[in-house]
Amino acid sequence: MSNFKIPTLQEVLDLSEIHSKNDKALVGKAYSFAQEAHKGQKRYSGAPYFQHVATVAEYLAELGMEATVVSAGILHDTVEDTEVELDDIKKEFGQEVALLVDGVTKLGEDKVRYKGTDRHVESLRKLFAATATDVRVLIIKLMDRLHNARTLQHVPQHKRERIAKETLEIYAPIAFRLGMGVLQKDLEDAAFPHAEPKEYKKVAQILKERKAETKKWLDKAQKDIRTELAKAGIRNFRTQRRVKGVYSLYKKLIKKDWDDTKINDILALRIIVNTVDDCYKVFGVVHKIWTPAPGRIKDYISNPKPNGYQSIHTTVKTDVGGFLEVQIRTEEMHREAQYGLAAHMNYKLGKTNKAGNSVFSWISQLLPSNKQRKHKEYAVKRLGSNTDNTEKDTPYWLKLLAEAKESKGEEFIQDMKADFFSHRIFVFTPGGDVIDLPVGATPIDFAYCIHSDVGDHLASAKINGKMSAIDTELQNGDYVDVTTKKTSHPTRKWIDSTKTNLAKRKIRAYLQENKK
Repeated sequence: MSNFKIPTLQEVLDLSEIHSKNDKALVGKAYSFAQEAHKGQKRYSGAPYFQHVATVAEYLAELGMEATVVSAGILHDTVEDTEVELDDIKKEFGQEVALLVDGVTKLGEDKVRYKGTDRHVESLRKLFAATATDVRVLIIKLMDRLHNARTLQHVPQHKRERIAKETLEIYAPIAFRLGMGVLQKDLEDAAFPHAEPKEYKKVAQILKERKAETKKWLDKAQKDIRTELAKAGIRNFRTQRRVKGVYSLYKKLIKKDWDDTKINDILALRIIVNTVDDCYKVFGVVHKIWTPAPGRIKDYISNPKPNGYQSIHTTVKTDVGGFLEVQIRTEEMHREAQYGLAAHMNYKLGKTNKAGNSVFSWISQLLPSNKQRKHKEYAVKRLGSNTDNTEKDTPYWLKLLAEAKESKGEEFIQDMKADFFSHRIFVFTPGGDVIDLPVGATPIDFAYCIHSDVGDHLASAKINGKMSAIDTELQNGDYVDVTTKKTSHPTRKWIDSTKTNLAKRKIRAYLQENKK
């Protein structure tokens, strides 16, 4: 058993940002409690079960999560897999820890009598419903899934492929939506070998060969840029290499018909500085010494990605090798790119872009805030009267995932892929509130996102101040304002003019209810 590494309490604390005596005591108590509760239990690998929960706590600590979350991570399987009751957790560790443990507890397979996709759908629904109350539940669940994905080789074959594909199709995209780049890559690369073993071997070989080819000239490129930055008077910077994830490379190879010579960002050079001004100074130096590739400059600082990602990307032709992607960002941007929402659990959400909107505004919709109240206020303004309270003040996409009462099994999974895991755009209400929609969405989708009654009585729409058809495809950054009339109502044509499955279901429900 000595071959199975179990993180010690001290290792967990050393990785964390937990400093107070009381917080350390809480984590220590949870560690001992779970160790005793899981005593004698084994995983498929033969490792003590406690190894799993201690590792989840280690991951959470490394993310910088608070003591309450780390403790809940240690305890997250006690209620399901041991004799411990939720009331015991509440008594020993308090209401907050108990709520987190209750939220993250998955449905036990031995307690579920139906088979197939429905079981996993029900588990996911429970997860998203809990997340709608406290997003920390999702952070714990993602760390739980990461360790399970990294130990898939010990899981029976009939379960292994299902868990791997679920990780790739559900959990990794969630990490992306939360801006957690490192976690997304880790989840994908842990699951890919078990979901598509033949493709994995093929891609891994390509990656190995390309890394070997580029190492020498990348060493020289890194040395050259350091020298030139010093000459330009830029002192506070560091460089870092980024190797593309195996699964990420696989997805790109598919787009490029498996011609890896068309891919220039397998290895990238990151330059991390202290200020935004320095980012643009570095950008100038990079283009001074290397020739930029036409059309390959992307400024995600002035125009962040929908998940909040910020950086400058430029592909250049070096004098010692082939094309090289250079990524330039500040330390803060780097932390956010790596840890996304987790970074913002401990740091301010106050940074704004040039338009004055928080680049992480959509994340604030996940947390208890006034954002959803503003959506309801906007709905009240559009309708001219107060709306009913049947729809909870939860984020649109979480509401979709948590309810989805009309869809079952594979249909639910497809809804998630279409509405939640698709490429996203941000549009704004007249008050500057952010609405997160899939690419291809229209003002009809926007209206149903605000409130079902706004959608049901949508009369007209303005996009960037101009009257537009309600089936106009919205673009990232559009300002959208809609008007409602009591006499307006959906038609069957609306179904073909919407992108989100939630809007389509609401339209069908209205038509069915009012078919007379």
